[in-house]
Amino acid sequence: MYPIQAVEKHYAWGSHDRLQRMFHLHESVEGQEDTLAEMWFSGHTESPSSLTLPDGSLMPLTEAIRRNPMAMLGERDSRLFGPTLPYLFKIISARIPLSLQVHPLDFEARAGFNRENAQGVPDEDPRRSFHDSLAKNEMVVALEPFQACVGFATISTQLTLLRAVDHPLAELMTQALTARTFHLGVPPARFASADAMMPVSSLIWPDSRRRIFRAFHAAVTAQPEAARGMEEALEAAAGRLRSKRAGAVLNHALCAARAFPEDPAVLCLLMLNPVDLEEGDSVYIPAGTPHAYIHGTAAEIMTNSDNVLRAGMTPKHRDIPNLLHSLDCQPSAPIDPSSSMIATLIMHNMVTYRPKINEYMLVYGHVEEGGATWPLLNRLQQRYGDLIERLGPRHLMIPRRGPRIIVCTDGRIRCATADQFCVLDQGRALFIPSQDGRVDITMPQDSENAGGSFLLASTPV
Repeated sequence: MYPIQAVEKHYAWGSHDRLQRMFHLHESVEGQEDTLAEMWFSGHTESPSSLTLPDGSLMPLTEAIRRNPMAMLGERDSRLFGPTLPYLFKIISARIPLSLQVHPLDFEARAGFNRENAQGVPDEDPRRSFHDSLAKNEMVVALEPFQACVGFATISTQLTLLRAVDHPLAELMTQALTARTFHLGVPPARFASADAMMPVSSLIWPDSRRRIFRAFHAAVTAQPEAARGMEEALEAAAGRLRSKRAGAVLNHALCAARAFPEDPAVLCLLMLNPVDLEEGDSVYIPAGTPHAYIHGTAAEIMTNSDNVLRAGMTPKHRDIPNLLHSLDCQPSAPIDPSSSMIATLIMHNMVTYRPKINEYMLVYGHVEEGGATWPLLNRLQQRYGDLIERLGPRHLMIPRRGPRIIVCTDGRIRCATADQFCVLDQGRALFIPSQDGRVDITMPQDSENAGGSFLLASTPV
């Protein structure tokens, strides 16, 4: 086991205090730009974490894996992924809404990465969109109430919200959603610029997806002056629509409009599904899915990629053409742990989140003297009782092989392998190589704390 150091990421939307308290760092002053947004436990080549070796020296995780991939990753993961950590694990905290974005599809990521390399775009250039050749499929697990907008809602839901907003851009988006393709497949002329930016795959799209694309395009390509009066129009709409879902969407859009008063792309949030997570709830976001985080603190795990295509709500580079080429315009409900895409297993004061991909899984767990039930589990068992009953009895183990990263999020925990042990306080983390085998997570024997909570990232069992 090796202590691992998180890589700090300071972005404008980050926290003044939340991550600073968890990781025992200096808090920033309200109004300062030096906010802490993300803590990366990373094997990404551009921002690798450091391991503390037994002699006290530091080594980048990427280098440690390169030198001995079989010991660090194990035979299976070395064969599947080569000498690299297959996932990127973060803890994030959003104080204000952050970018409206899409992660590129696999072939778009490869093409974009090779294209920018051929053009000689430096890795550190803020205009660079593709930092690697991988698609990014990510999963979020809330550590506190966490709000987001994820994936397109149904067209009828989008129209209900857009029609309630008395604003010229909302009217244009409504027209795009209701203007069906003309006879013999001739598209509406006023949306020709949007149709010219559709990917080749749009040739086989149903008409409904083309209409969603045109409405989204109208907002993300509008000039800043198109945002005038948007906040007032959203406030008026919130007063007219009384449903819980509509209220959640409009509140998310209002938060974004106040943070980005000159950004018309805020209206895209009215096209997306609202996601309101409590602690322990999760959402899975495949590549191509439009999304924006609104507020809260969460664990985030993804394929080992830093590719982000942004369309709005950000001071960073916006790459609208490439985003539109990866945009999934199929309306669908957010994927949460109760869906067949993720097996949620709850027992022994641990919750396992495992999407049907090979790169990662995540465990959120708690240890307490006397084995008392974690209050979080009572709520999750009530929420997902039907799923648990369908799955039947399961034996859940923390993975015994593969590259693992464990972070203590609260209190203290004791991590022990066959040969060594380490006590982690809140904010401390370990990298556990495959060769270390099984790890047991318990309460420290001399602990006076009520318990400890942890996150464990790994490849699937």
